[in-house]
Amino acid sequence: MLDADVIVIGSGGGGAVVAKELGELGLKVLVLEAGQWTGNRKWPNPNSERGGEWSSDHADLDVGIYKKVYDSYENNMNDPVSGVIRFGPADRRRTPWHRIMRQKGEVWQASGVGGTTQHYWTQSPRAFPAAVDNVWPISYRELIPYYEKAEATLPVQFSPTTPKEELFYYGVKKAGWSLIPTLDVVTPGYRPNPNAILPPNKHLMDPNYTMDQLHEMEGCTLRGHCVNGCTAGPSVDKIAKRSTLVSYVPLALKTGNVSIRPNSFAIKILTELDPKEGLRATGVQFRDTWTGEIGELTAKTVVMAAGCIETPRLWMNSGLPHNPWVGRGLTNHYFDWVGGVFDEKDLMSILGSPSVYPYMGHTSGARVDIPGIGIFQVSCLSPGLMSYLTYGFSEAGYDALNPPEPGEPWDIRGRVVGPALKELMLNYSRTMTYLLLTDDDTLYNNRVEVDPLLKDEHGPIPVIYYTPNKKTLQRRDQLARYACESLQHAGAKKIIRTDSPTGWLLHLESTMRMGFVVDSNCEAFQVKRLYIADNSVHFNGIGGPNPTLTTQALATRTAEKLAQTYFS
Repeated sequence: MLDADVIVIGSGGGGAVVAKELGELGLKVLVLEAGQWTGNRKWPNPNSERGGEWSSDHADLDVGIYKKVYDSYENNMNDPVSGVIRFGPADRRRTPWHRIMRQKGEVWQASGVGGTTQHYWTQSPRAFPAAVDNVWPISYRELIPYYEKAEATLPVQFSPTTPKEELFYYGVKKAGWSLIPTLDVVTPGYRPNPNAILPPNKHLMDPNYTMDQLHEMEGCTLRGHCVNGCTAGPSVDKIAKRSTLVSYVPLALKTGNVSIRPNSFAIKILTELDPKEGLRATGVQFRDTWTGEIGELTAKTVVMAAGCIETPRLWMNSGLPHNPWVGRGLTNHYFDWVGGVFDEKDLMSILGSPSVYPYMGHTSGARVDIPGIGIFQVSCLSPGLMSYLTYGFSEAGYDALNPPEPGEPWDIRGRVVGPALKELMLNYSRTMTYLLLTDDDTLYNNRVEVDPLLKDEHGPIPVIYYTPNKKTLQRRDQLARYACESLQHAGAKKIIRTDSPTGWLLHLESTMRMGFVVDSNCEAFQVKRLYIADNSVHFNGIGGPNPTLTTQALATRTAEKLAQTYFS
C-alpha cells in the first residue's frame, strides 16, 4: 500500500506551494524537509531536541515558539556556521552541511520548513517578459494567471515609502528614470518593490500602543532589519513577512491532506521499470538527521523541490539516468553592492529629516528595472550586515591599497578597515545602500556536480562551479555605474562600490532546465512521475529579477499539470 499520492522533497519557495495546491485538490501529500520546523508545538525546542516526527494539523502551529527562536541578534540568526538560518541540521551544535566552492564567496541558503524564504527579503517581482517569450518552452502570457494566484495568496503588494525609498526616488528621477506603472516590466524604469509583506499596522503611529504591543498585532511594523526573521503578528499564519513558513505551509495544513516531516534529508529517489511507462519514480529514501535512521516512503508521484544545488545532487546520488544538462547551466544574479553617505543638511533639504533611517521600512522597498541588464534596488540593513556587505565583503582588495581610478563614479572600492571603517559607520544613519542583481547567461560549465571521493552522511557532496562570462561582467559594471549616478544625483558626498565576490550565490537558477531536463510541465524527461518545482527548472536567470515569485507561479502550474496528468 502506498504512503501517499505525492511526496514533496523540500518546503521552501516551491515545495510548500506544490503541497498546498495539491492538498486543496484532495490529494494526500507528504513533505520531507531536511531542516527544523520553527513555530510548531511538536518541536518546542527545534534546535536542541528531536521533538516529534510528523505534523499535519494547523492547530500545531505556535507563534510563541516561533518568536522565541527568531530574534534580532544578527550573528545568532545569520552566522553561516552556527546561525538559526543556515544550511545545516536543526542541532546547532553540529556543523553545517558541506558544499565545495570552486571560487571565493558563499552560498546564502537555509534549511528548515520555509527553506531560504526564511530570510529572503520578500521581493516578489515577475520575470522580465523579454527573458521568457521566444526563449522558454512556454510563453510569458501562460505564466500570468499563476503569477496572479501566487500574488493573491501571499499576498504581494507595492512597498510603502519610508525615508530611504523617498531618497531613492529623488535620485533616480533626477537621473532620468521613468515610473513603471505595471507588474509586467517591458521598459526600463523605477517603481516600488512588489513585496510579500502585509500592509503596515494601522496603529503604527498611535502613541497609545507600544512597539511590543504592535508586534502582537496583525500588520507590518516597518522594522527594517527583519531580514533575520520577521516576528510581527498575532499567529504564525499572520506574520507580516510572508515566507512560505507562514504563508503556504499553514494553508497546506488547513487542507487536512498535507503532512510535513522536518529533520528528514532525502538521499535517494526510488524507481521501478513499468511495462507501459518505463522508468518511473515510486518513492523516496530519507535519513532522520537526529537519529541517523533510514526510512522509505512510497507514492504515485514525487516532486523534487530541494533547490538548485540539492536537487541535481539528489538526481546524481540516486543513480537516475545520465543527462548532460543535469546540474549544468547554473545562473546567478551576480551581485554587487553600492552605497552613498549623505550630509545632514542635504537630507534636511530633501527629506525634512536628518537621517536616511536605514533601519526603517521594508528591507528593500524600491527598485530600478532594466530589461537586458538587471536591477538595482535600495536595500538597507541592520548595522552588522550593512557593514559586512558595504565595507567587508569584496573581491577588490583593500581600498587603501587600491584606490579607484580617476573619473570613476565611486570614491571607495573594496574593503575598508580600521579608523576609516569606524568613521564611515558613525554615518550609518545617513547612509543609503543598493543591491545590484545582474542578468546572467546559462553557461554549460557553470554547474553543480558531486565529488567522486568526498561524502557526508547523505552521500557524495556537491561541488559548485560559477564563473561569469564577459557579458555578465559588463552588465554588472553598467548597473554599478547607473546606481552610482543615481546616488550622485541624490546628493551623496561619498560613494562606495563593494565589488562583491564572484561566488556570492543566493539567486541560483537553471541547473535542471525546462526543455533540457524536464518538459514544459516540469516532469523529468527520463523518469516518469518525477517532477521538479524549484528555481532549478528556470530556463535562464529570468532577466535578473528576484526568482521566488516565478518559482511559486511555476510550482502552482506544475501542481495543476501533475494533478491533471495522474489524478484526473
